[in-house]
Amino acid sequence: MKHVLQLLLLLAITSVTSVSMAQKQPNIIVILSDDHAYQAISAYGSRLTQTPNIDRIAREGAIFRNAFVNNSLCAPSRATLLTGKYSHSNGLTINDFSQPFNVKQQLFTRILREHNYQTAWIGKWHLQSLPDGFDYWQLLPDQGRYYNPDFITMNKDTVQHTGYVTNIITDITFDWLNRRDTSKPFCVIVGEKATHREWSPDLQDLGAFDHVKFPEPHDFRDDYKGRKAAADQDMSIAKTMQFTYDLKLHINYKKDHPYKKMNAAQQEKFSAYYSQAVDKDFDAHHYTGDSLVSWKYQRYMKDYLSTAKSLDRNIGRILHYLDSTGLSRNTIVIYMSDQGFYLGEHGWFDKRFMYEESLRTPFVMRYPGVIKPGTKVDALVANVDVAPTLLQAAGIAAPADMQGASLLPVVKGKPAPAAWRKAVYYHYYEFGTHHVYPHFGVRTDRYKLIRFYGPIDSWEFYDLKKDPHEMHNSYSDKANSSVISELQRELVKEVTRLKDTSAAGVLRLTL
Repeated sequence: MKHVLQLLLLLAITSVTSVSMAQKQPNIIVILSDDHAYQAISAYGSRLTQTPNIDRIAREGAIFRNAFVNNSLCAPSRATLLTGKYSHSNGLTINDFSQPFNVKQQLFTRILREHNYQTAWIGKWHLQSLPDGFDYWQLLPDQGRYYNPDFITMNKDTVQHTGYVTNIITDITFDWLNRRDTSKPFCVIVGEKATHREWSPDLQDLGAFDHVKFPEPHDFRDDYKGRKAAADQDMSIAKTMQFTYDLKLHINYKKDHPYKKMNAAQQEKFSAYYSQAVDKDFDAHHYTGDSLVSWKYQRYMKDYLSTAKSLDRNIGRILHYLDSTGLSRNTIVIYMSDQGFYLGEHGWFDKRFMYEESLRTPFVMRYPGVIKPGTKVDALVANVDVAPTLLQAAGIAAPADMQGASLLPVVKGKPAPAAWRKAVYYHYYEFGTHHVYPHFGVRTDRYKLIRFYGPIDSWEFYDLKKDPHEMHNSYSDKANSSVISELQRELVKEVTRLKDTSAAGVLRLTL
């Protein structure tokens, strides 16, 4: 009997010790939105709207004020997040079903799972293949819908949920968290659909900005002089934005996608608002020319920011859940977007270009006990850094072939600036949707060098201190020749280091 009691005591001590050791590893929640512009976040100084819950993460942790993506496109950005590798290395360079993501390759979530973590991805996935190596997933097919969305489950069934997508994704997240094995740390990626096109707000947010007249960006009517690729795109509010799909003008609720998927109660409330705010206003004023473009911009901003209200509100729900369960004490929370977005700058919506509004992405991170509240990071960081950062936080060595670097030393003030990257490397490959030409380049703390290739073969250079809105391509200015030469050397260095063979081909380099 004595030996039995000793054995039971030993097992109990071992169990408690194993749980304690596991919980020294932090839980991880990554909230990944879609197309959410840093210009629409009050922590980044936005005057367009308030985002109190995103701001809370920044206030209680760190805000990265120079965070960038390496390829400003939905699927490639997610692939970079998962792998810690650039697009050419992880194999996903474009948004296309002809190029599905290889889910069998090395993912930081799979490495966490191999080290006792429970892992989940809930919401938008958009990688043209189903997940592998997760304990749980429930995904929106392709882009998903804002209202009454379908979800693909782990047994490959498709189920429809009634309601608004941002709320539903949060509910599914809570359901998984409540059912998890509490003896293990967890990592869950919450993939939001918001604020992706067509910017359909939650019913409770309809008209949230009707009292506001938004000032047009100073470059709203950009003439694109000296920038061939910018002049030839198809992503302008004036010409590309669609009246019914995007602006909700004269919706036919029986035929028009995606509004026909709403139920009768949703259609009634949606129609009651848009028939007055859009249809009646448009029909009464007969907007044309510049007045029509201005009207489209106002409608775009009202819908975009109203859609973002639900996103921020649900981030607040997640933070409250962590507080109420005691999990906030040992949980890393990251909020970021898959890339930036244009809110009328250069007359555009969408992303893709290496110009600031789509290259930069919002990125805030809370890590209690490790990141000092109110930390502001000005170092050049990128989404390729997220995977090695979270592995280090979990006490796991990042594989040598991950191409990003952990941000934990940076948020602690180390390493010294000389030891950190001097430039962010970017490469956009797709040519088709929105007619944005492929290009690559480097962005330092002050300068940017871009090489467009394919149908348009040109260089662009910007001094962001003198020309922060990138209105004047100064590549041909002889006064910049020494800086441009230095940037070209940096570009060659990055292309060579990263073994980007397609960029090397354009530059006629031998790797």
